[in-house]
Amino acid sequence: MNTEIAGIVLQIVLMIVIAYPLGKYIAKVYKGEKNLMDFMTPVEKWIYKLSGINPNEEMNWKQFLKALLTLNLFWFIWGMVLLVSQGWLPLNPDGNGPQSPDQAFNTCISFMVNCNLQHYSGESGLTYLTQLFVIMLFQFITAATGMAAMAGIMKAMAAKTTKTIGNFWYFLVRSCTRILLPLSLIVGFILITEGVPMGFDGKMTVPTLEGTEQTVSQGPAAAIIPIKQLGTNGGGYFGVNSSHPLENPTYLTNMVECWSILVIPMAMIFALGFYLKKRKLAFTIFGVMLFAYLVGVGINTYQEMNGNPRIDAMGISQNGGAMEGKEIRLGSGATALWSVTTTVTSNGSVNGMHDSTMPLSGMIEMLNMQINTWFGGVGVGWMNYYTFIIIAVFISGLMVGRTPEFLGKKVEAKEMKIATIVALLHPFVILTGTALSSYLFVHAPQFVAGEGGWLNNPGFHGLSEMLYEYTSSAANNGSGFEGLGDNTFFWNFTCGIVLILSRFIPIIGQVAIAGLLAEKKYIPESAGTLKTDTLTFGVMTFAVIFIVAALSFFPVHALSTIAEHFSL
Repeated sequence: MNTEIAGIVLQIVLMIVIAYPLGKYIAKVYKGEKNLMDFMTPVEKWIYKLSGINPNEEMNWKQFLKALLTLNLFWFIWGMVLLVSQGWLPLNPDGNGPQSPDQAFNTCISFMVNCNLQHYSGESGLTYLTQLFVIMLFQFITAATGMAAMAGIMKAMAAKTTKTIGNFWYFLVRSCTRILLPLSLIVGFILITEGVPMGFDGKMTVPTLEGTEQTVSQGPAAAIIPIKQLGTNGGGYFGVNSSHPLENPTYLTNMVECWSILVIPMAMIFALGFYLKKRKLAFTIFGVMLFAYLVGVGINTYQEMNGNPRIDAMGISQNGGAMEGKEIRLGSGATALWSVTTTVTSNGSVNGMHDSTMPLSGMIEMLNMQINTWFGGVGVGWMNYYTFIIIAVFISGLMVGRTPEFLGKKVEAKEMKIATIVALLHPFVILTGTALSSYLFVHAPQFVAGEGGWLNNPGFHGLSEMLYEYTSSAANNGSGFEGLGDNTFFWNFTCGIVLILSRFIPIIGQVAIAGLLAEKKYIPESAGTLKTDTLTFGVMTFAVIFIVAALSFFPVHALSTIAEHFSL
């Protein structure tokens, strides 16, 4: 077997093997059962006491959402203040200046919603203080927020009839102390042993082979990279993210970082099964997601390892595949795997430039984010799938002439309306943003351009770059086709609006659906009950997701990625 293919297979197998026991552990954490991290209980009690929180106080879904939104608003203000004043604050040995208000708005919103869209370069756009107390802090908070939201939904689903869905603060703190922090320490230790920098010195000057000198940024990278990956955050400590040799120096670090992206989203599906005591349902959901993921990996690996046909036509060897924008130390196969792994989740980190991948690879990367239900961000990925389960249950019920039910609760018009709004919001904000930027590109480019212009590749690929930017923002992903000059007021502001809408409206809708269903009378399962833990229902859900995505996005892909593919 080709060694690159073997590396891909090994990484996928490791993800699945580790995700199952991790999911069982996560279910114990949220249920409050005895687990390995019980020694953190005194620390958690101190946090609750300092914050004036009663972790045993039950919340209804409205109180749960109020706490979630209040937390995010507070930390948004915190981040804005630090980013616009970072040039005058300590831990700034390289003398980096403050961010402009519009850039700080985009950065703050981006990291607050688990997107980590970066309209700046980490080495020059941030200081060590803001890397730690804005970026790293937010990466813990936003990941824990999504996990806490899923924990609340699981609690609502597990109860027969209830008006409460748990305590948001309890789930948030436990997500940090018992899941994200210990896993981050393990990954961080591996990265440090492999040479990822961890310190507070400024840039170092090193001689080059050409006899000149070069300055190399360093700093506390090893503290930030683990949670960037494990929390499906993805913001690069360095400007070129995990293609940087100090952020991802070896093939081992590449495997560990790629594994870290998907292991918790996978584990959360298994946690659902253990929490509800419905493992067959979890296996059905996991199977649909895994199938879609493997199809994407297969397409991208084939496209990238077979190279560019235009270069073949010139008689030039492409033994390494399509290597433009990729790191030789990693190879095209590892980059193809990462490109799918990072886009089926809301991670967005890269170990190669997506702008340089083959057109069909770019299409898969965008479709993963446009569908936005294959594993997704920690917690919220399954919640997006939950929306389509509600739609699929409703449609299936109508097809067989029965009142739609899910886990013993009737799915009625109110839940269906919320699910439909959530499902259609995603394509609406992506396509509206792309249409607006395309119009301005033709009729008023000066309105959106910064210094040196804003779109390096007009034509099919230029449309792909604009489509990718809004797709990445709406999916809370953060990766980009980097031919776009995006650090302008237009892109900072419009992407920021898309980020806010696409993060909080779905969470509000999904928690509301769970809360509304939890309040309903439980209906025992009967011979006529629609089974939602079968292969048939899994195929039905997949079909609903695929049809919505195809109807929404095929036309724009026909004008961008597909057209570019046939032009090669």
